[in-house]
Parts: sequence; structure tokens; C-alpha cells
Amino acid sequence: MPSSVNTTPLPLCALLLLGACTVGPDFRPPPAPAITRITEKPMPASTIAAATAGGAAQSFASSRDLPGDWWTLFRSRQISDLVDRALAANPDIAGAQATLREARENQRAEQGSEYPQISASTSAERQRESLAAVGFGNGSETYTVVSASLSVSYTLDAFGGIRRQVEQLGAQAEYERFELEATDLALVANVVNAAITEASLQAQINTTHDIVRAYDEALLVTRRRFDLGGVSQVDVLQQQSLRDSEAATLPGLQKQLEQERNALAVYLGGVPAQYARPTLDLDSLTLPGELPVSLPSALVEQRPDIQASAALLHAATANVGVATANMLPQISLTGSYGRDGTNFSNLFTPTGIVWSLAGSLTQPIFQGGTLRARKRAAEAEADVAAAQYSSTVNTAFKDVANALVALQRDAETLAADLAAQATAENSLAVARAQYAAGGGTYLNVLTAEQSDQAARLTLVGARAARFTDTVALFQALGGGWWHRNDTAPKPAQSAGVFP
Repeated sequence: MPSSVNTTPLPLCALLLLGACTVGPDFRPPPAPAITRITEKPMPASTIAAATAGGAAQSFASSRDLPGDWWTLFRSRQISDLVDRALAANPDIAGAQATLREARENQRAEQGSEYPQISASTSAERQRESLAAVGFGNGSETYTVVSASLSVSYTLDAFGGIRRQVEQLGAQAEYERFELEATDLALVANVVNAAITEASLQAQINTTHDIVRAYDEALLVTRRRFDLGGVSQVDVLQQQSLRDSEAATLPGLQKQLEQERNALAVYLGGVPAQYARPTLDLDSLTLPGELPVSLPSALVEQRPDIQASAALLHAATANVGVATANMLPQISLTGSYGRDGTNFSNLFTPTGIVWSLAGSLTQPIFQGGTLRARKRAAEAEADVAAAQYSSTVNTAFKDVANALVALQRDAETLAADLAAQATAENSLAVARAQYAAGGGTYLNVLTAEQSDQAARLTLVGARAARFTDTVALFQALGGGWWHRNDTAPKPAQSAGVFP
């Protein structure tokens, strides 16, 4: 007896050591690029300013963090309402949340394979057999068989194949989590950009109407002067052509405006027929004065697409371990305990006890190269995921660099457009004065009117660009999702009608 007590722990220890083994590579997140700045050239401390709405200077602060509700920095109640509605009702968000729930439940389901599987069964059978078949006459015997049993099966995860599968599904769930964050960020950016674009188009429409009215007044004056013999028919037709050409741009602008509103309707989880919100006033927006700029090392952690790509790399790495474990022995343990009897009254007598214990070890020997090919395929999949991760990181840095460059250059563009518009306005006033005094041609007036019209419309677009550039930077920096928790998985919500 003493010798058996001393030797039984040895196979148990061997099993425990096997259970602690996990084959395949362990995942480690790739390091961030070893760079100190994002753009090719150092960025200035701030952009230049222009003396117009939306023309304030913006400074860059690497020490500031991006808030989770970054859209509130525009100080527009209307934009905040649009974003809140979109986050609550957009079906893409609900779908991404459901996908995340599915991925997490799949992981939990696979975790069950790490534990023994226990099942219970019971049966009752009534049988009639002929005694002639066993040489006991011509009679028959009727009897009842009642049984109840408890079965236990356990697959010993000796080489970590199950653990790697759980790890792979966990990484897949992490991928879906960051896909949800990316969907949320893209939706908010689309909503804010659509609202700004709508406001810009409406401002262009209003400016065009003002220009057409001014052309109408000029055309009326020109016709009167023609009636008095002061100008030729050519002057009247040129003024009419200029007025008609400007009016012809209105349907196109209106089309863009209506299409932008249709897009907003869909972002908000509805259809265009239900959308009746007022158009945002471009002058009501506040341009954020201080812009947070993440350090390169922090950007990798903040971008949801980078984190999603890292999760795919993690899943692919774990899949190499799964493929490796499938080439090694599979160990299974099974056992059952039960009772049999002729009725329920004697089912629990000592003589009715039945039990079994079994163990099996399966080692693949020849599979035609299938298992090795699958392992090599898994390794190639990991190489693909690593390359895609690197590409995603490079794209993320490009997005931030593009946004920073746009902020700087579009601020300069706005200042230049403002100066050009002021010059065109002064030039038009001089041309009209000279023509009224008889010292200039009507062609000079028409040319000045065209320049003034183009400068006014260009200025509207340049003002809007400052806001959309800011949105692009906030989106490129990751959108501050790490400060929010409203994208956690929750039951899908049906998209309702607009209030």
C-alpha cells in the first residue's frame, strides 16, 4: 500500500505538466513606429487667422487629449442633437453591437470545452422474449428494464489546442469590439460632415440668390439705359447672359443640398421622407481653437482600425497554435456511473450498480500532408495579418498627416480667398463707378461682376473646409472612444421615425 501511494502522483504530475503546455507562438502587439513627429516637416504652433466667420487661428497641443464627445467642441446644439439621434437609431451601430455579442458568446461557448462534459440519462424499456429461442419451451417471458446513468467526458488539453481556440475566438471578439468603435466613429464623422456640407451648400445657395438679385437690378438698369440709347443691345444681352448663367447653378446646388439631407436621414436611422430638420447655419458654428495632436506612440493605441487589425493578427497567431496542436496526440477520458433494475423499486439496490472508465489517445500518423499544410497555411495567414497591420498603421499616420496639412494650408487658403474677395468687391465698385462716369466699358463691369461672384462662393467653401478639416483630424486621431462607454453591446434597437 505505501508503494502505491508514492507512485500514483507521478502520472498525475505528468498529466498536469502536459495540461500546462500550449504550443504555437504567443502573441505580442507590434511596437509603435519609432518616430517623433507625424508630418514630413515640423508643424507650426498654430494656423494663421482670417477676419471672417470660421477664420480663427487654431493651435496644436500635443499635451491635450481628445474628448469622447469631440463634436460638442463646435458648440452647436443642432450637431449634438444629430449625433445623439444617429448613435441611438442607426442600424449599422445596432448591427455592429449584435456582431460583437455574437463573437463574445462564441468565445464563451468554446470556453466550455475546457471543462468536463457531464450528462445524465434515464430509460425504461418493456420487453417480451420467446423462451423457445433459448431452449426453455414454447412460452415467453415479459420483463422491464429500467436504467439511470451519469456520464462524464473530458478532453485533456495536453498541448493547448483548446486554449488556443478560445484565445483565437477572444481575439475575434476584440476585433468586433474595435469594429464597433470604428463604425461609431465613422458614423459621427459622417453626420457632422454632412451637417457642415449642408450648411455650406445652403450658404452658397443664399449667396447665389443674392448675386442673381444683384444681376437682376443691374439688368434692369442696363435695359433702361438701352431704352435711352446709352448702351447697345450687346450690353443688355451680356448682362442677361451673366444673370442666366448664375441662376443656372441653383438647381445643381439645390440637388446637392437635398442629397446631403437624404444622407443625413439615413445616418439618423430613417428614410428621407421622414427627415424635416432645419439646415444648420454655417455662421452658428464655433471653430475649436486648440487641437489635440497625439504622439505617434499614442496614436497606435487610439485608432480603432489599428486595434482591430492587431486583434486580427492576434487571432491569426493563435490559429497557428490550433493547427500545431492538431498534429499532436489527442487525449480523452470518459466515465459513467449508473444503475439498472427491473423496476424503479430495485433500481437503487447494490446489485444494480454499473460503471465504466475509459481513456483514449489518438495520434495522427498519416493524413496525406493535410495537417502540415494547414499549419503552413495558418502561418501564412499570420504573415498576411502582420502585413495588413503594418499597412493599417501607415495609413493611420497618413490620415493624421493629411489632416494636419489640410488644417494649415486651408487656413492659408481662407485668408487668401478673403483677400481675393475683398479685392474683387472693390474692383467691382470701381468698375461700376467708372462706367457710370463714362470712363470705362461695360465689359469691365461684367468681368468684375464675374470675379466678385466667384470670389464670394469660393469664400463660403473655404470657410466650410476649416470645419471639415477639424472633423478629419478628430476622426484620424481615433475620436476619443477611450473616454466613452455608450458603444457597449446592447440589444438591437428598432429604428424609429424622426421626432
